[in-house]
Amino acid sequence: MTIRRIRNQFFKELEQFQRDRLGVALAFILPVIALLIIGFAIRLEARNIPLVVRDLDRTSLSRSYIERLYATNLFIPAIWRGDRFPDAIDRSSALVQINIPAGFSANVAAGRAGDLQVVIDGSDVINARVVRLAIQGTTLSVLQNQLGKLADELGVVAQVRLWFNPGRQESLFIVPGSYGVILAIFPPLLIAIALVREKEQGTILQLYASSLSAFELLMGKSLAYTVVGLGEAVILFVVGFLLFGVRTIGDPTPLIVGTVIFMLATVQLGLIIGIFTTTQSAAVQAIGTIKVLTAFLLAGFLFPLNSVPFPFSLVSYLVPVRYYIELCRDVFIRGSGWLGTGHLTIALLLLGMVEFAIAWWGMRRMQLSG
Repeated sequence: MTIRRIRNQFFKELEQFQRDRLGVALAFILPVIALLIIGFAIRLEARNIPLVVRDLDRTSLSRSYIERLYATNLFIPAIWRGDRFPDAIDRSSALVQINIPAGFSANVAAGRAGDLQVVIDGSDVINARVVRLAIQGTTLSVLQNQLGKLADELGVVAQVRLWFNPGRQESLFIVPGSYGVILAIFPPLLIAIALVREKEQGTILQLYASSLSAFELLMGKSLAYTVVGLGEAVILFVVGFLLFGVRTIGDPTPLIVGTVIFMLATVQLGLIIGIFTTTQSAAVQAIGTIKVLTAFLLAGFLFPLNSVPFPFSLVSYLVPVRYYIELCRDVFIRGSGWLGTGHLTIALLLLGMVEFAIAWWGMRRMQLSG
């Protein structure tokens, strides 16, 4: 019977996987190491940006302004010994340099324009934009607190509140996204190497000679490494909770169902690569090129998907990890439940079916040629 053949192939794959002690250790240790590196090393908010302020006004307003700049925890004082503006940036001793001219406070108090000279190193576009917004916000805040008339003149006071993540913990954004990136790389890598190893050792000829169909063979292998991937996922979730305090919000069933479907989908690409490559090094390079690049660049892990240019924005819809990262961030941050994540699970299911069909076609073709 088909079910019994799939079950036998499933246990055979798990037994072969368990025999490789080094492979088992790497399968469950490397993902944790990757999570620790990503979780602790990646930071999206700029910190410790060297700032130089030349205060020629030397008044309470200018001193309060400087104090508020450094109180943002975005800047650190930098050493400047020049006499020309902006020497500090030209000599790379600072990334931001501000010049407060003499008479600044008097001009502001009299209702005249109080000009500030601000020069920002624009070689890092993202940080330059963050610094610009921080300086603009600090300037408005100081004028509001010191003069008390900015809000009265504008007639509008914005009350801003951060929802879901009021403490602005970067781990709540980075760690759930890293689950998708790590699980998109290691399970398909394991199954691709296992399949190619059978080719190199010649043991795959036994499968050709057996009565197993391509469907039964793929299902057995897929289910075995899906179980391995689920084990990796559980370990990652536990480590993420213990070290980063990341826990599920609301209904956890979308995460459970979505993780199972994502594992089934992501191992299919490993099967496809294992089918169409002949050496383990080629399989590793293919996984590294396809999975790593798409997971980091086309899945919304670090960069918003709306910033991906055309036509790569269309390619991102074919990347399963894109939907799983969004699912993880919803379950671990927002907790909208099935109403907010149901479409993500459907997309993962459809992509998994397409990848399985491609893997089945490749396996059947390989069996016939063998």
